[in-house]
Amino acid sequence: MSEVVKLERQDEVGIVMVDSPPVNALSAAVRGGILECVKQAVADPAIKAIVLTCAGRTFIAGADITEFGKPPKPPGLNEVLVEMENSPKPIVAAIHGTALGGGLEVALACHFRVATKEAKLGLPEVKLGLLPGAGGTQRLPRAVGPELAVKMIVGGDPIGAAEALKNGLIEEIVEDRVAGGAAFARKVLAEKRALRRLRDDDSKIAAAKADRSIFTNAVAAMTKKSRGLEAPFAAADAVGAAIDLPFDEGLKKEREGFLKLLVSDQSKAQRYAFFAEREANKIAGVPDGTKPRPVNRVAVLGAGTMGGGIAMSFANAGIPVTLIETAEEQLKRGMGIMQKNWEATAARGGIPADAPAKRMALINGVVGIENVGDADLVIEAVFETMAVKKEVFAKLDQYAKPGAVLASNTSYLNIDEIAKETKRPQDVLGMHFFSPANVMKLCEIVRAAKTAPDALVTAVSIARKIAKVPAVVGVCDGFVGNRMLAQRGKQAEKLLFEGALPQQVDAVVTKFGMPMGPFAMGDLAGLDIGWRSRKDRGIKSEIADALCEAGRFGQKTGKGYYKYEGGSRAPLPDPEVEKLIDETLLRLGRKKRVVSDDEILERMMYPMINEGARILEEGIAARPSDIDVVWLYGYGWPIYRGGPMYWADTVGLKHIADRLSVYAKETNDPRLEPAPLLKKLADEGKTFASLAAASKAA
Repeated sequence: MSEVVKLERQDEVGIVMVDSPPVNALSAAVRGGILECVKQAVADPAIKAIVLTCAGRTFIAGADITEFGKPPKPPGLNEVLVEMENSPKPIVAAIHGTALGGGLEVALACHFRVATKEAKLGLPEVKLGLLPGAGGTQRLPRAVGPELAVKMIVGGDPIGAAEALKNGLIEEIVEDRVAGGAAFARKVLAEKRALRRLRDDDSKIAAAKADRSIFTNAVAAMTKKSRGLEAPFAAADAVGAAIDLPFDEGLKKEREGFLKLLVSDQSKAQRYAFFAEREANKIAGVPDGTKPRPVNRVAVLGAGTMGGGIAMSFANAGIPVTLIETAEEQLKRGMGIMQKNWEATAARGGIPADAPAKRMALINGVVGIENVGDADLVIEAVFETMAVKKEVFAKLDQYAKPGAVLASNTSYLNIDEIAKETKRPQDVLGMHFFSPANVMKLCEIVRAAKTAPDALVTAVSIARKIAKVPAVVGVCDGFVGNRMLAQRGKQAEKLLFEGALPQQVDAVVTKFGMPMGPFAMGDLAGLDIGWRSRKDRGIKSEIADALCEAGRFGQKTGKGYYKYEGGSRAPLPDPEVEKLIDETLLRLGRKKRVVSDDEILERMMYPMINEGARILEEGIAARPSDIDVVWLYGYGWPIYRGGPMYWADTVGLKHIADRLSVYAKETNDPRLEPAPLLKKLADEGKTFASLAAASKAA
């Protein structure tokens, strides 16, 4: 008998129980165990019906991703599913937790499905650059129709039990998976129900066979945001095969698509990103067993764009927030914007109609920093200057309760300096959210010199609780993301001095896969923010300063590097900007030249990778993959390129180091010389990935 799958008999019902913690993934042992137990139950004359269910916190949550890229171990999943589907005895899948990927494919091969009310069912393979490879693209359209199947397979998001019931994916919602599954199996026997084999049931795809636009419209809607990705379109083709071809031929086409994607560069990058996100949860230098401090209430200082977004993130997760402002007017404005944002989301169907009122009820808006006293975590989102931050933390030291974690949402500033304003530096750290904070997934957790391990664990834990991806980083100017971005910004500006135009630079960066280029991004953020910061630090930036002096602050003024007409957010090239650049170059005695797209791409990306190497040398990031997580979830790095450090390995570190040396000489910029770590890895023919492998081995 299998160690991880057991067969028990309850009268005439055989219960096949999978017990392979933590998520009952479809390892070879689980596949073999299910196959063995189903065969045994079919052969036992005392068993009339079979229930397949799982122990622990979830149904089968997917394939065993660690088996990808390794020689397949028998039995294959399709072999198991054929055995189940062909069973002469009814098989009921009793689902709780999540039935994802291969887990849902197993359930689809059963004749009936029931689920507990909190269950989620989905085929998220597209998020790993894959498509379902065990009949999911063929059986799901037959279970729920092609429109919902496209949404689930091409979009990759799961549905809840209520939606699954409404659309015929499950037959019943049950309270207890084992008792409910067994009761449903007995009902099937009592009513002598015919076994529903999805492979033989084309009733729900008949309309799409007659009118293919039902399918093509669904695909068009789901692939609108799939620029550059291969898997969503391959997945859509596989679903199309369910409509166009007999089941076995469709299954063959699905398998071909799966195997092609499995070896693709995109899927390798997306699977790397999947593991990188999980690796980021492991905090270097924190003793095992360190527990987070309890966080029952959060205080957020500042009800502006960042503060409001941070407060919304906590309220979205059901955590009460005290939102603090310095004056009633700012508070009222901030509360009003949050209310409008939630109401707009509810109007689109993104959240339930009663959610805005419930979430607003979690936010207590008050005036005065003295109101932080009952908060377990305080996050300041005030003006980005050191003087203001220090003043705030001095007051927090006075008013915050002992043991409260005190976090700064600073993008650049030195957390160690800020912590000195308190008598409790062990409680101080950075929680750098990204704008809009209620949408963007990244939270850079900045560990200061004296941050206590349990304070750090608290910040990481609470970030995960509010659905953020935490990445622990060290103290330096700009931490990881903005420090690397600053290098790209310097090169972007230098390219303008050499003859490139903002629209050319941005076009190269967006073609690479970034959501927007540096100049459009500057316009969106507001050019005046950087202008004020430069003034504060005594730094000049000739072209950017000239734009600001002309009142061109970006989208909010309708003019920045681009012009924005009629309230539109679409950037349009502006001859006035070209004229301003030409005049600046003339005044400085600079000559224009033709700059190639290849040079632009290298100068946008390679200096960032070089800075990433310095960040690793200095221990600001523990792993190359942590840097990649920052860029994937904070800056829109295309997931199919895996992150800047991963992408650098695919380009080749020697090539990058050589090109950086050339640009360092051509531009007379010593900062572009390859960092010692990059040079060492390049000379030894190694990769950034080899660093991670070496540290794991150690």
